[in-house]
Amino acid sequence: MKTELYNDNFQNFKRYGIPKAQLVIADIPYNIGNNFYGSNPMWYKGGDNKNGESNLAGKAAFNTDFNFNIAEYFHFCNRLLKKEPKKSNGRGKSSDAPCMIVFCSFEQMPMVIQYAEKYGFKHNIPLIFCKNYSPQVLKANMRICGATEYALVLYREKLPKFRNNGKMIFNWFEWKRDSTKNYPKIHPAQKPVTLLKRLIEIFTDEGDVVIDPCAGSGTTLRACMELNRNSYGFEISKEFYRRAKDEMLSYVDDQIGFESFPGVMPK
Repeated sequence: MKTELYNDNFQNFKRYGIPKAQLVIADIPYNIGNNFYGSNPMWYKGGDNKNGESNLAGKAAFNTDFNFNIAEYFHFCNRLLKKEPKKSNGRGKSSDAPCMIVFCSFEQMPMVIQYAEKYGFKHNIPLIFCKNYSPQVLKANMRICGATEYALVLYREKLPKFRNNGKMIFNWFEWKRDSTKNYPKIHPAQKPVTLLKRLIEIFTDEGDVVIDPCAGSGTTLRACMELNRNSYGFEISKEFYRRAKDEMLSYVDDQIGFESFPGVMPK
């Protein structure tokens, strides 16, 4: 199995000669900019709002939260995915069609669906992830706190490859934080490896190709490594790239080889 991470923009995928994907999965920036830490205890010194604002107040978590272009994202992801197979696998059987999974905020969902349709992804399945905790603790005595995250499964015409192992799969999933003993905390919007593994298992088989255009901490690639899927990721931040390579993807197995490619950053 191949696991490759590029310190580059996903728009430059052609220079690496990677194969087309069965699944493209990514957590797109939520475009909340300077409000990222607005409801997080990290906003205050020592996590106590009696201690005044820390140097995180009014700052964004990462630069891409200001300039992410969703139209460009869908244009290139459409090219990263395999074409749909012309033949079906027979009545009552899952097709081998590819799909995308886009993590997004609840408010972003109509916009994501609109752009997805423009680039050929006519169908979607909303997913809801339920947490047993919330980062919105500062005003917990004054309002209902958010404890959910959202995603959309996007596909073109045919229902995508579906592997349920004979069990019904609901449109909501339990979101459990990874143990820091097994998976390092690298990115402020990092998704649990265990959750990503569940999604990857549903929509791919062993040996399939998975691409993460916004790799961040490398959790998608790590999940693929553990599931024997080929994976390719792009991360423009040098710091996140370095930490993903050195910490998240330092996992070694006899059947796994990790390669990193610094890439050439676009001007």
